[in-house]
Amino acid sequence: MVNESRGIYSNLTDYGDPEFSRFIRRAFMSATGYDTEDLERPIVGIADTSSDYNTCHARMPELVEGVKRGVLEAGGLPLVFPTISLHEILFHPTTMYYRNMLAMETEEMIRAQPMDAVVLLGGCDKTVPAQLMAAVSANVPTVFVVTGAMRTGQWRGNRVGACTDCRGYYGRHRAGEITSEELDEVQSVLCSTPGTCMVMGSASTIACVTETLGLTLPGGATPPSGTGDRMRNAVASGRCAVDLARQPIRPREIVTRPNLENALKVLVALGGSTNTIVHLTAIANRVGIKLGIDDLQEISSQIPLLVDCKPSGAVYMEDFHQSGGLPALLKALESELDLDPINVEGRRLGERIDATNPVGNWQTVIRTLDQPLGPTGSLTTLRGSLAPDGAIIKTSAATPELFEHTGPAIVFDGPADAAERLDDPSLCITPDHVLVLRSAGPIAAGMPEAGSLPIPRYLAQQGVKDLVRVSDARMSGTAFGTVVLHCAPESAAGGPLAFVEDGDLIRLSVTDRCIDLLVEKDDLDRRQGGFSPPPLPSRGWARLFAQHVLQANEGVDFDFLAGHE
Repeated sequence: MVNESRGIYSNLTDYGDPEFSRFIRRAFMSATGYDTEDLERPIVGIADTSSDYNTCHARMPELVEGVKRGVLEAGGLPLVFPTISLHEILFHPTTMYYRNMLAMETEEMIRAQPMDAVVLLGGCDKTVPAQLMAAVSANVPTVFVVTGAMRTGQWRGNRVGACTDCRGYYGRHRAGEITSEELDEVQSVLCSTPGTCMVMGSASTIACVTETLGLTLPGGATPPSGTGDRMRNAVASGRCAVDLARQPIRPREIVTRPNLENALKVLVALGGSTNTIVHLTAIANRVGIKLGIDDLQEISSQIPLLVDCKPSGAVYMEDFHQSGGLPALLKALESELDLDPINVEGRRLGERIDATNPVGNWQTVIRTLDQPLGPTGSLTTLRGSLAPDGAIIKTSAATPELFEHTGPAIVFDGPADAAERLDDPSLCITPDHVLVLRSAGPIAAGMPEAGSLPIPRYLAQQGVKDLVRVSDARMSGTAFGTVVLHCAPESAAGGPLAFVEDGDLIRLSVTDRCIDLLVEKDDLDRRQGGFSPPPLPSRGWARLFAQHVLQANEGVDFDFLAGHE
């Protein structure tokens, strides 16, 4: 007896005659060799985000084949479908501008095509967050497979890797410490294999968060790209998807408040990417859960830094993986976690932790709660007259001497203005100045990773390594420095950043968790009276984005996509 709501007969094309829809569907599937036995199997969709533009996903075709193998072994029928592929390095102006597009496309493709379960393959920074947003909205049983991080290279006896070291060596070149020829040499070894950045940047952090949530199989977050561990995870994920097709566990059963709070605890213990809180807020909003920077701060004040991985630590993702990866970290955090949430296997977190037996000297890279790598507060949220709705600073990758700082502002109106004027000696920027970048938030610019402005060249050449920087932009999870990010509301929405003038005093206090513009109220009121928002783009995605995008503290999703049917 044919189940008309499952398998190949789900999501029928509307011809006004369901039986004709089923008939013509069988006819067209026969064109590629599928017979009745094939079409009676559970259907597993496989989202393929490979692209020649996306070097992080260069090994994805073999992962797709691994997932297909697992699906076939378990008795399912794998059907691969493409979606757009987001690669941070080769997209203008930033992949964050297109995250919601990928989320919408993925959700609609899951809804539109017949599938009993889906395996979503991603890796680079905004790909997996977009797919997570889609998964909880579509609510079809879902398993995630990530591409995995690159492996490290060597330069003149030094171990190197993208992209914390990219920024470090480029900064040294600006400071005159290494020559252009030396920069060319190191450039060729920083990305020694395909894969995502091999530090605890956005891609690695969100992979760990996805495993914490239980949407990736245990141990799936950290195997490096191109390894047997990575391929075995792909095959096992295909098998798991068939199990889910037969006995569904849906994403909204997995993504609960206790599980999201577990994810925040892992984020803080990792010293992970500041981008992750924006993504988790958007994901939570999709399931009707209010999650934001106050939740992050409460958890950050309780959980210390445990993982010794750049940029908050000293080593790389392959070291984290060899030390037991995310399962070992969960074991170290066990006393602080809610152990009841289930994963795609239907196993409670407590069961998964009980089955974890880290080997070797894993506590070198993954520390314990009683002997942490660093104190609590690896990520700190800020509020104040410059960010009434909040901002964030990655204190674990910042300079402690600048945690309490008051200095005069130097203001840049957008990334292009900063690129043009930052190195101009006539600005007379000193180490006491606060660099302010505005017009770089969601509405104004798609919220690029422009917040970690480089140190002005003439200061870098004097040995200055860090300055306080404040913006409504983001920064890469691989970046470092005393950088205040995600100021909300952004300047284009009339936030206080719009009214800062050169020379205004700005106060940062990590202790008091504040970022303040020290301007008299009457003066600030006068400036605000002259504000007018930027004009909307005339057409297309740019207009849709600017009209409907939410602020950083709300997840930068579209206002019409929060919640679910």
